[in-house]
Amino acid sequence: MGSPTRDTDAADRVTPVELFFDVVFVLTITQLSQLLLDKPDGTGLTRVILILGLLWYLYSGYAWLTNHVPPRRPARKFLLFAGMTGFLLTAVAIPDAFTGSGLLFGLGYLIVVTVHLTLFSRSTARAGVRRLAPYNLGAAALVIAAGLATGPAVRALWAAAVFTQAVLPYLLPRHSWISAAASFHIRPAYFIERHGLLVIVALGESVVAIGIGVPHDNVPFATAAAVVLALALPSTLWWTYFTDTRYAETVLHHADDATRTRLAARVYIVSHFLLLLGIIATATGLHAVVAHPDTSAGWPPALGLSGGVALFLLAVADQRHALGEGHALSRLVTAVAVAATAPVGAVVNAALHLALVTALMTVMLLVDGHRAVSPEART
Repeated sequence: MGSPTRDTDAADRVTPVELFFDVVFVLTITQLSQLLLDKPDGTGLTRVILILGLLWYLYSGYAWLTNHVPPRRPARKFLLFAGMTGFLLTAVAIPDAFTGSGLLFGLGYLIVVTVHLTLFSRSTARAGVRRLAPYNLGAAALVIAAGLATGPAVRALWAAAVFTQAVLPYLLPRHSWISAAASFHIRPAYFIERHGLLVIVALGESVVAIGIGVPHDNVPFATAAAVVLALALPSTLWWTYFTDTRYAETVLHHADDATRTRLAARVYIVSHFLLLLGIIATATGLHAVVAHPDTSAGWPPALGLSGGVALFLLAVADQRHALGEGHALSRLVTAVAVAATAPVGAVVNAALHLALVTALMTVMLLVDGHRAVSPEART
């Protein structure tokens, strides 16, 4: 008898073990924020982009996995815990991933890839998984090689790993998972909830940055006011993101399997990579504001705050464009306006900069927060 066209125990809602998985993964966001805070230059940003590129691709891959193979049975839960172990090892190794702890990162990443492919091979998406495996295993081999290398070869091997995993499949569509896109059967409600919960956890990391940045000896009024503003900004990011989730679910629900898979890859891998990168950069800026609210922050933190929020908005605009939602102009205009406020934080006052960014986000939401329409209403 042939394989069924749908997994018999397909996901309908996110399980507690998956939430625990997210808590483990958020250490990655924490470590990348700290890395950018410690190295607020081109080198630090490049490392953050490469590391997040690899790890976000596989995190999203686990969302695709549990969409097909929900971790309800004990054996599946144990394997998912093994995947968490791999992510934990990579997160611990992030600060020195390009130097001393590169091999540990690579071994952790190999665990993540192996568990993912092992579990996924038990689903009805085996045709897509077989075409996915060479790229993911190839990327893991390149990261391990980078952990054994020194000098300029390390960065080159990392770049090759990201290219192999995330770009090469699109250049060789007949020999990658893209040619078997219809074998993936995404459940829109579950899939969107899965990624939405991770975004909430990631925004929580920006709140952690607020607490870490507050001086421990005393909390003057200026710092308390900055803390309030610093909480308001992630709240506006949260509101911006979840304004669009219902529309996205409707679009994915009405698409056929192949189209749904391609849309999900575009929105929840590419756009969400930019979105998470924006959250990481924003967290570094918030840390600087609450640490010294009554002075200028300097260019790196100011660019982190303005650039992070602008990148978040560009990611949301790209998602709206990909889903055919429209009304992306307000996000783009606000992104430009937010980016233009960076000099205020760099040379004038950090708290004033935060207030301006938060005000721009609030105005955008008040003007455009509820204008999205359902696909059925569009002609």
